[in-house]
Amino acid sequence: MTQLLIQNVRLLEPASMDDRVTDILIDGETIRDIGPSLNTKGADLIDANGLWAFPGVVDIHAHLREPGQESKETIATGTRSAAAGGITTVVCMANTAPPVDSPTAIEFVLERAERTACVHVHPVGALTKGMQGKEMAPIGAMAEAGAVAISDDGCGVMDSYVMMRAMEYAAVFDMPIISHCEDHNLTANAPVNLGKMSTTLGVTGSPREAETIQTSRDLILARKTGAQLHISHVSAAETVDIIRFYKAKGVKVTADTAPHYLTLTDEATDHFNTNAKVNPPLRTLEDQEALYEGLRDGSIDCIATDHSPHTFSEKDQQMSAAPFGIIGFETLLPLMLGPIQQRCGLDPIEALGWITYKSARAINLDAGELKIGGRADLVLWNPDAENVIDAETFYSKSRNTPFNGWKLKGRVKATYVSGRRVHGDSEI
Repeated sequence: MTQLLIQNVRLLEPASMDDRVTDILIDGETIRDIGPSLNTKGADLIDANGLWAFPGVVDIHAHLREPGQESKETIATGTRSAAAGGITTVVCMANTAPPVDSPTAIEFVLERAERTACVHVHPVGALTKGMQGKEMAPIGAMAEAGAVAISDDGCGVMDSYVMMRAMEYAAVFDMPIISHCEDHNLTANAPVNLGKMSTTLGVTGSPREAETIQTSRDLILARKTGAQLHISHVSAAETVDIIRFYKAKGVKVTADTAPHYLTLTDEATDHFNTNAKVNPPLRTLEDQEALYEGLRDGSIDCIATDHSPHTFSEKDQQMSAAPFGIIGFETLLPLMLGPIQQRCGLDPIEALGWITYKSARAINLDAGELKIGGRADLVLWNPDAENVIDAETFYSKSRNTPFNGWKLKGRVKATYVSGRRVHGDSEI
């Protein structure tokens, strides 16, 4: 069995807060040993002096677009993009075409991943049939088929009774519900945040209350049913306050936000920049400050990309007509270990916790840790490399990013999944 010895690397292991220069021995699919001056005859060697090693990133909110939207992305291209970004585990949402709302559809995603993916893929099943918000999907059968959570992501479930019943069923199967909190009565035809920018652009604005109202309802229902609830892509200050309140009450709730909410405000949508059109919309600096405070005090548990590929022609429309979403796999780490970490005033190992073990634990995945006997999912990172974001070099099929041209530091040197290198430059 092939062995690989990574020597003289700075290990950053957020779950144990282990930060030291050491060697890492990979034996087949697992980490055989971690320690100084390991000596193994016959192993392939990498002198990683100056590089960092940390657990492969766990992204619990992404869109791989297959089945049905292969012009935007496929499981093959999406996971190739993820690997280039240091992501070794992807949780993909159910809002494909058709939606993943049956055990057969779950099996299809898993089969395609088995044949074409280069990182671990975990499908999410839809909460309602056809994601129509009216009738529950077969939650138990999808769980048995391999779904790791249920969600109508992209659509807020407007019917409170349906949501409550789904939570009751999900609790029976210990399935987390990933909630897209949006009251559509307040957001119809609203492409950007309600405020100065919506006025400047002359378009309908989406108020933050559309998010906080549904978050409040879902937390009340989670408290009643005992369901495990995960609030996704938090964007508004009041949402953080509400999550903090219910966490203190003992409700089983976790939450994530996305890198774009931590690095951009609604001013990025100026000049009708559709590459900054996301759902929920980019908010204000006040909201952004609240997100950072939520991360620091644990009200927000983790960060996920909400990788949402769209074709150039789809985004090249009027603001009101262009679809929501930006891609995020290949910009995640440079943003996390650059402006986001610096803004938080934390060490890199603490920032990495938000995209590794904390993400995995939020929805009960066994991933995001780098330990002896564990699966060899890891990233080698050059912290000193100059990095100018160039969307034309992305492995994703799509190019819809507002970060094109940003100058950041750091680059993925190599990504390993179950001991196999799935991305790396010629120097590794």
